[in-house]
Amino acid sequence: MSFALDFFARSDLGLVRDNNEDSAFAGPRLLALADGMGGHAAGEVASQLMIGALSPLDEDEPGSDLTGALTQAMHAGNDSIAASVKEDSRREGMGCTLTALLFDGRRVGLIHVGDSRAYLLRDGELSQITRDDTFVQSMVDEGRLSADEAHSHPQRSLILKALTGQEVEPTTAVREVRKGDRYLLCSDGLSDPVSESTIRETLGTGTPEEAVDKLISLALRSGGPDNVSVVVGEVVEERASTPARPIVVGAASSESTDSILVTDSAAARAAAFARSQRGVGTPKDSPDGSGEQTTQDSAASPGAAGEGPGKAKARSRKLRVVLPVLIAVLVVAVGAIVSAMLIRSNYFVATDDSRVVVKQGISGEVLGISLSSVAQLGCLDSSGALSLVDADAAPEGCNVLTVGDLRNGARAQVEGGLPSGSLAEAGAQINRLAMDELLPTCAQVEAEALAAATAANAERTPPSDAERPPEDGEGDPPAEEPAENPGDAPGEQAPAPAAPDPQQAASPGVNCRAVN
Repeated sequence: MSFALDFFARSDLGLVRDNNEDSAFAGPRLLALADGMGGHAAGEVASQLMIGALSPLDEDEPGSDLTGALTQAMHAGNDSIAASVKEDSRREGMGCTLTALLFDGRRVGLIHVGDSRAYLLRDGELSQITRDDTFVQSMVDEGRLSADEAHSHPQRSLILKALTGQEVEPTTAVREVRKGDRYLLCSDGLSDPVSESTIRETLGTGTPEEAVDKLISLALRSGGPDNVSVVVGEVVEERASTPARPIVVGAASSESTDSILVTDSAAARAAAFARSQRGVGTPKDSPDGSGEQTTQDSAASPGAAGEGPGKAKARSRKLRVVLPVLIAVLVVAVGAIVSAMLIRSNYFVATDDSRVVVKQGISGEVLGISLSSVAQLGCLDSSGALSLVDADAAPEGCNVLTVGDLRNGARAQVEGGLPSGSLAEAGAQINRLAMDELLPTCAQVEAEALAAATAANAERTPPSDAERPPEDGEGDPPAEEPAENPGDAPGEQAPAPAAPDPQQAASPGVNCRAVN
């Protein structure tokens, strides 16, 4: 049996961003979303180019190779991004994510690069059918972070794959569809601030259009920290009523659908107010449909009595300039306070030169300035017990724990990065390393090698005359039989191998650790 898609898509600036770098497409055969990156007039260009390359897939029957068609279109979009960067060097570093579904009536082909997401709601159960190409997700996969820890990790937005014009390998899959399935594509503007349980409850309500509107409203009510783009497609019977034309939203749209009010909720009104204060508008923002924005300052009002039109317009222009500056300053100030609090309260185990230490802050640099500092280091005693001390108060003669003191597996963990947390949690991690992962001391290895050498020498030493058993006859040794081969003659046997030198058996940093 063949099915059809009922679909809808919408994109919103959010409450913080000044431009929309997301682009999305919804049609009878294709659902696609690209989240741009690379700054103003760059990320949005990348997402436009990518959606532009995929949109022709909606026009014709896709054929049997769904993922092949998607991959070919993705490469075409990626080549367009490379050509755009080559044409304008200011666009260097721009790119986008891509999550798309191609529908043939019975199956969907999936292609995915980056941290946008695809979900499937089936029989009331929501499942994420894409894997985030992010550093934090890789730590979750390795068991170094839980899903809850990943959701609030400071590096959760660090993506490992993006379409920047360079060669990249996408993740692809093919899935069978069922009637009633709902597919959701979204940018991280939805998945970051809104929980999966809330997404599940909302996605199953009303029509696809109503679900899209509610999801965007939820993202705005949660702070709207990023552009929010949502695409929903529902598998329905082929004869059911479905949209006649595709929907293109966000940066790829010729109309600025990203600024349309999706509901009359407080969150939607707040989003519209924030955009109006930044001077962002569309023809649909104008009460008379003329496309001109009006503000209270530019209209006749009792507060403006006695002022000519020129003064009122001048004051309006000043307000439009001053308010965005004030908002930007406030955002920067709040961001600085939050960042400072994060840096002061976050600790993690890392390396400092060769030392294994506890650092305060977050990993990384800004303009060459490190965002972390060494808070504590570990001193080992002769038995291998660890004492954590402040970095600036290490006692004289402290035998500092180093990477070379650890077994290879633990070295890889420390150098790859352990989960961050409180000072106590980081201290527990470094103590665990000292308890479970320390190499033996070189003195121990040498002692064991010496014992082995002594035992080997004892086995090679011949017994004395007094210890030899008595000979047959009257004390004369039996006559020697002639040897068949000259090499078999007594006294010409090959010497036994020498026992290993104990000092050469210990190799600091390889199989043992040196102790001061």
